[in-house]
Amino acid sequence: MKLNWAERWVVNNPIRVQEQRILVRLLKRMLPLNPGRTVLEIGCGRGAGAAMILAEFQPAVLHAMDLDICMIQKAGSYLTSTEKRKISFFAGDALHLPYRSESLDAVFGFGVLHHIPDWRSTVVEIARVLKTGGVYYLEELYPSLYQNFITKHILLHPEEDRFFGHHLKEALNGAKLNFKDAMEIRKVGILGVFIKA
Repeated sequence: MKLNWAERWVVNNPIRVQEQRILVRLLKRMLPLNPGRTVLEIGCGRGAGAAMILAEFQPAVLHAMDLDICMIQKAGSYLTSTEKRKISFFAGDALHLPYRSESLDAVFGFGVLHHIPDWRSTVVEIARVLKTGGVYYLEELYPSLYQNFITKHILLHPEEDRFFGHHLKEALNGAKLNFKDAMEIRKVGILGVFIKA
């Protein structure tokens, strides 16, 4: 599901960029990734997260995808020329990742799954493209944060089959993405690392 104007503002403001910088460092503390890996960020927006992944995790190959081509185009003006040479951007759907099975070392997703109507199938698709031992780094928000009385009238999100922590962990475990480490705030969200068995 593409973001509406309000969500574009939320994800593209300087406060979110600073927050995401902290989240990337926390994820790296939870589980560092050896440099030189092949990595994908789903729902990359204008590329702020991809630039941080590049700096902190130093992948050999970094792909960054978003459903919205307009967000991909924003990366052209947001990123430095050096960053743009090192990151491969493309428009795509997280339900149909254009990779062979077991071809990626890590997948990152910052607040992506809660925008996807069929988030459970997306979890399975992420697990499919990860190598055995590959890592899914995620940040997710829970419905009480984005479907409350105020935000549900401003932000655009699917309304059916939403998840809280136990639903998400159950789906990840069912896709053979095993819990490694997480920070969770009940009724707000989770920052976590899951490893493919």
